[in-house]
Amino acid sequence: MIATAGDMALAAALMVSVLMVVLAGRSALRPDETLVFSALRGAVISQSLLALLAYICLTRLFLVDDFSVIYVAGNSHRELPVIYKMTAVWGGHEGSMLLWLLMLSGWTVAVSLLSRNLPPRTTALVLGTLGFVASGFFAFTLWTSNPFDLHFPVPANGSDLNPLLQDPGMIIHPPLLYMGYVGFAVAFAFAVAALIEGRLDSQWARWTRPWTTSAWAFLTAGIALGSWWAYHELGWGGWWFWDPVENASFMPWLVGTALVHSLAVTDKRGVLKSWTALLAIVAFALSLLGTFLVRSGILISVHAFASDPERGVFVLAFLSLVAGGALALFAWRARMLGAEARMATFSRESALLLNNVFLTVLAAVVFIGTLYPLVVDSFGMGKISVGPPYFEALFAPLGLPLVLLVGFAGVVGWKRAHPAEALRSMALPAAIALVAGIALWLGLYSARSAMALIGIVLGSWAIVASLRDLLLRVRGGRTVGSIPSSLWGMTLAHLGLGIFVLGVTVVSTFDVERDVRLAPGEAAEVAGYRFVFEGTRPVRGPNYDADQGHVIVSRNGRHLADLRPEKRLYRVQRDVMTQAAVQHNPLRDLYVSLGEPTTAGDGAWSLRIQYKPMMRLVWIGPALMVLGGLLAASDRRYRQRARDGVEGTA
Repeated sequence: MIATAGDMALAAALMVSVLMVVLAGRSALRPDETLVFSALRGAVISQSLLALLAYICLTRLFLVDDFSVIYVAGNSHRELPVIYKMTAVWGGHEGSMLLWLLMLSGWTVAVSLLSRNLPPRTTALVLGTLGFVASGFFAFTLWTSNPFDLHFPVPANGSDLNPLLQDPGMIIHPPLLYMGYVGFAVAFAFAVAALIEGRLDSQWARWTRPWTTSAWAFLTAGIALGSWWAYHELGWGGWWFWDPVENASFMPWLVGTALVHSLAVTDKRGVLKSWTALLAIVAFALSLLGTFLVRSGILISVHAFASDPERGVFVLAFLSLVAGGALALFAWRARMLGAEARMATFSRESALLLNNVFLTVLAAVVFIGTLYPLVVDSFGMGKISVGPPYFEALFAPLGLPLVLLVGFAGVVGWKRAHPAEALRSMALPAAIALVAGIALWLGLYSARSAMALIGIVLGSWAIVASLRDLLLRVRGGRTVGSIPSSLWGMTLAHLGLGIFVLGVTVVSTFDVERDVRLAPGEAAEVAGYRFVFEGTRPVRGPNYDADQGHVIVSRNGRHLADLRPEKRLYRVQRDVMTQAAVQHNPLRDLYVSLGEPTTAGDGAWSLRIQYKPMMRLVWIGPALMVLGGLLAASDRRYRQRARDGVEGTA
């Protein structure tokens, strides 16, 4: 009965989504018909309630261990802890699509409720576009990925959740990632609505900015949490491997970052309108591309969900329809969208345009590196691999200039700025960053790498410049409370970027790794720390058996930590997983993972021991960026300007 109710809710949601498109078209043609517009808002609420009902039904099926449902039987087990039964709802392809649709319906309701000050025709076109996207994915879920399909005979137990997903990080990583992916659908819908109306103006950018910035913040959080999960769960000590599925989320993030900055230019100066609309289309198209890559079976990855080509063909066809139709609309309207003002060579808008150039080139680098091996393979030209050396060789020279531009965000004015004045005002932050960078480079880590020096100095530069901007605003007579949240958000996001760059540079250059073989009582020295292996003991978990190691860490005779890494054998799937143990402090991580026991019979194990300086900064930086994005999106002046046209946002 529960499965039937969920299936019926999905089918009804599909019909309501189609109805939304019809009502939106009628309301856009006749915006004075308030009854039709009210019916459209009612359809939006109905769609979200039906999606929520389907999600609740699936969750209930997991909690009661209803293995008559194929999806539940394939992703759960009676011994699975309750918290992971709830997260198993999105642990496979079918459930993750239902979560995707729930997020989309949630964004649609938010647009409906928070856009009451927009013209009815614009709102109708935005909701209709979101309804069209939802129709495609509800159809996809019902016809190729139905999580409520049944089978017979009913197994006595399930196949268990993928052990990789049985981690606290997976409780919130997928929802945040999908909030970002799906959030770009709102920016896409606003762009389509504006192109249909033929009015990509400053007010359109004001309406779009908070939605885009919110989506960007959620996607940032999702990517960062995925990286944190990989660092702790996979056992190799890395936090980014340029995996194709990682890249699938990184591409829309790069284009979304460009879109956030381009919207600011269009909002303030009325320029880059066509470019901004194109970025909105491309950001969502890349989100759909990520959905295709993860679900088509053409990628082999620990992050991939499905390997059914039929599903991949459906998503690819829908991607072509959505992106192709939007690009055709853009091509039709683009020549009609002239700029409202001219850009000076040295101005904030020119700097932001340069920012966009670097970000889109970086997105192209990731796009080529991710898809080129697939294209070569599809044409029968052999199999090739594009790995970290390709990405790292191109990202440093293209990404570091972006960090340099961040420092000038607060001193280069709109319309026209004076280069000499800007350089003069940034002389002190540059000097502080240079001294701090060299001190870290030579004093703390005794390095001789030129690239490390550049990265440390630029990271310090972004941090000092961001703090300087905030200090100048406070010293200029403004109280902390009077500073708009959009300016707080910009400062925090840029500060987070600087912290992230500093952390990545230091940990990538100065980390120390050793693979050792230790018997109980033996010790290893790594980066001045002493690691004593005390042996292992058996541990029984709710659905796994483990060998738990005990490693005592000390330095200069002072005890620092007891680390307990584990090697787990999951009883159902018989998968062996490594659970690393990490001791954190603000300046470094000490990371220990168990390898394999030796055959000598002396209780010895292979261990990987790593010293990772400033690893915490890799997580603190994105956290500040997320906070900055959410603060910027909450600026009340966006809502005021939609009503009365007040000027002056950042």
